[in-house]
Amino acid sequence: MKAVRFHEYGGPDVLRYEDVEQPVPAAGQVRIRVAATSFNSVDGNIRAGFMQGPIPVELPHTPGFDVAGTVDALGEGLDGLAVGDQVVGFLPMDKPGAAAEYVLAPVEALAAAPKSVPLADAAALPVVALTAYQALFDHGKLTAGQRVLINGAGGAVGGYAIQLAHNAGAHVIATASPRSGDAVKAAGADEIIDHTTTAVTDAVTEPVDLALNLAPVDPAELSALLTLVRPGGVLVNTTVWMPAPSDEDRGVRGIDLFVRSDADQLANLVAQVDRGELRIDVAERVPLAELPALHARTVHGKAIVVPATA
Repeated sequence: MKAVRFHEYGGPDVLRYEDVEQPVPAAGQVRIRVAATSFNSVDGNIRAGFMQGPIPVELPHTPGFDVAGTVDALGEGLDGLAVGDQVVGFLPMDKPGAAAEYVLAPVEALAAAPKSVPLADAAALPVVALTAYQALFDHGKLTAGQRVLINGAGGAVGGYAIQLAHNAGAHVIATASPRSGDAVKAAGADEIIDHTTTAVTDAVTEPVDLALNLAPVDPAELSALLTLVRPGGVLVNTTVWMPAPSDEDRGVRGIDLFVRSDADQLANLVAQVDRGELRIDVAERVPLAELPALHARTVHGKAIVVPATA
């Protein structure tokens, strides 16, 4: 089968489109014929060797945490899945990923794929939607009527965060550039701050219950977001290389989010997609052989990566 792998850490040029032996599922695993994976920014950090501590991978390594595809073979002792089932999942970060024609997946990482979108497009859902869901509800405890500030809302995680917060009955304030302003508005933001012309601290005049930072801001900007959170509120930060500050005097907690695979939460998100409550946006569809070039350029929105056999 074809796969993209890197045999050493480095720039995008270390990625190779090559022939790899087709994997065989062990007990508790299924083999998936990949319809698509996706590109996540952390893929580049792993490839470059910046994440060897938290995410140790064995070289050569195939990237791609997200997978959407069809069950092709079953390991021993599996119930609840059958060959031919269409699934979606968030694969273990330290194992071979889905930038390949076939990939192995632990059954506990998988949910039934949405039926209302093309199977390949479902690969744009798991990692970014779970990041948004866990930030808002696991860590932020967001409820109806609360105010949430989403900083850096123009990206893929931001699009899901706006939709989920809006659907939960929250008042959503989003920062975005003019390029993504229309998409942020369409996702359900109640207020939009153009961060290229206006300081967030000047635009937000009433405290928020939750601030969610999705942008690679400097420490001073992150600390400024903390001042906008009401006493007892929460700041959730996804830029893990910069710890979230807290304000103990006002009881404002700073939380660093490390997204985790959760098949139950993913199934909930799939159900929202199929009910028409959550929209999957795919900015571009890239052939698997062109994944090295994708790593080498700026990606706006969510890109899915499609094997030639998909």
